Amino acid sequence: MPDASEVKPPVVTPVRVVIALCLVAPFVAMLWVGSYAKIDPTFIGIPFFYWYQMLWVLLSTALTMIAYKLWQRDQRARRTQGGGGAR
Repeated sequence: MPDASEVKPPVVTPVRVVIALCLVAPFVAMLWVGSYAKIDPTFIGIPFFYWYQMLWVLLSTALTMIAYKLWQRDQRARRTQGGGGAR
């Protein structure tokens, strides 16, 4: 039986919500095809449909890196609090 004084940190925290949003945003943006299924505005002669998707490649990379760094920080904080937490 665990010690009654040991309090585990909550599973859902604001940092974890931000991590989830960072990981879900690219999926929502790409699955909502009606929002970018058009030609105008063009960028250096490239139709919107194509450059929007290429922009999301870069944004997805940045958001995934942010989510990973936040996850690492969250796990370190949980270990130092003595809350355990899976690696």
